[in-house]
Amino acid sequence: MLRVLIADDQTLMRDGLQTILQLEDDIEVVATAENGEEACRLAAFHAPDLVLMDVRMPVMNGIEAVKQLRRTMPGLKILMLTTFDEDEYIIEALANGAIGFLLKDIQTDRLLEAIRQAARGEMMLPSSIAAKLAARLSASSLVATAPAPAEVRAPGIKFSDRELTIIPLMIEGRTNREIASLLFMSEGTVKNYISGIYDKIGTNDRTQAVILLKKMTVI
Repeated sequence: MLRVLIADDQTLMRDGLQTILQLEDDIEVVATAENGEEACRLAAFHAPDLVLMDVRMPVMNGIEAVKQLRRTMPGLKILMLTTFDEDEYIIEALANGAIGFLLKDIQTDRLLEAIRQAARGEMMLPSSIAAKLAARLSASSLVATAPAPAEVRAPGIKFSDRELTIIPLMIEGRTNREIASLLFMSEGTVKNYISGIYDKIGTNDRTQAVILLKKMTVI
């Protein structure tokens, strides 16, 4: 019997998955959770074989829950439940031990097949997500072959390591979206780092910021 825990903050999704899985003779839903923190607690108590984990949940999101579960239950298989527009989480989830992703609009027969395959240790990635992953890995090769990050010298200003990675890309004229893709970050996170850079150099204008950063930069 394959023991499954379902974690999703949407009651309809959570209950629907439970109903589908409970109809199978070889699958038992041992518990359901509405956030990552509850999922970690219930997983420790019920010791499931596999967790279906939503990416976006309150209290603790799915990525943080994966990290915690992999520390405390390293043999646990975790399949992420995602929508098409959440692909920025792919790299982080896989890097932290998730065995794959399932799109929430997956057909029932494919869902059941994917769960059984994941329980056997097979990596699960829908073709659309695999294509996005390949594109991101291709973009990362550009970073790997690029010159080493420039050294930024500015009296009284201390940039973080992440800011020092972003600054050369800003100087190249990369957009926030391009920087996010190259560094495997969300656009929002890149925007926050760039706002921090703006604060440190005293401007909110992108063009002016690039001019100032070029003056501070020594290759």
